[in-house]
Amino acid sequence: MLDALSLDQLRTFIAAAEEGSFSAAGRRLRRAQSVVSHTLANLELQVGFALFERTGRYPVLTEQGRALLEGARAAVGSMDAFKARARTLAEGLEPELAVAVDVMFPIATLTAAVQAFQRQFPSTPLRLHVEALGAVVQPLLAGQCRIAIIGSLPDVPADCVSQYLLDVGAVTVVAPQHPLALVKGVVLREVAGQHVQLVLTDRSVLTQGRNFGVLSDKTWRLADLGAKHAFLRAGLGWGHMPLHMVEGDLRDGTLVRIALETSPTVGPGFSMHAIHRKDQPPGPAGRWFVERLKDSRPA
Repeated sequence: MLDALSLDQLRTFIAAAEEGSFSAAGRRLRRAQSVVSHTLANLELQVGFALFERTGRYPVLTEQGRALLEGARAAVGSMDAFKARARTLAEGLEPELAVAVDVMFPIATLTAAVQAFQRQFPSTPLRLHVEALGAVVQPLLAGQCRIAIIGSLPDVPADCVSQYLLDVGAVTVVAPQHPLALVKGVVLREVAGQHVQLVLTDRSVLTQGRNFGVLSDKTWRLADLGAKHAFLRAGLGWGHMPLHMVEGDLRDGTLVRIALETSPTVGPGFSMHAIHRKDQPPGPAGRWFVERLKDSRPA
């Protein structure tokens, strides 16, 4: 009877285990609870033992059910990857490549990759969305992009595959006339918190209620990195910036670097990754573009 096991049964089993109830699993799978219950009963009949305890208000995995759960996930994931790969091969070269790119990604590296892409795939239009934080991921999850280059958002969404590209250094800067520029040595967090911090925000709801590297209660939130750069130079606040974008300012003295007290929420930079949905991997042009971005890493 085990030869008759289906992926549909395994998906239902996984949904019920992860959601904690058959009704919630039904909502996730867009099926009636009775269909979920019937599917799981047939699965239990085929494997020869109960997967769930049904004595309480909510079903609970049995010991045997827990033992099979990871195997079910692996089987479903393997088949999803197989189907996605087959779909990509059947599609051939993408008629268009849409990529969402984190605004923190080095523009010189991106430009070089785009120039090389244009030479390699002259008939494939490239559409770029340059965003920050969750707004980089949103078009990927919505199916509007095939690849997202993330960095300022540290989380890789579920059902996405991640590939490391490069690291981007970051510094905390102010204008030379700003009061924090006069502080000798390390700037304590409570001191920095007394001044306006310029914070990059996004145009999505994926990071709503979350802060990354925010130390001050006095914040001005900007959706454009160029505007943040200009406001920093004007002395309107302090903030974190990618090093490659302010190297000229640091040389010219239009911005100065300050050393903040070490904080668990503020790191030395950003780790850039290319991600794609497991069910929609990039085609030949997309894979080539990601590899070109990796090849642009500094030696």
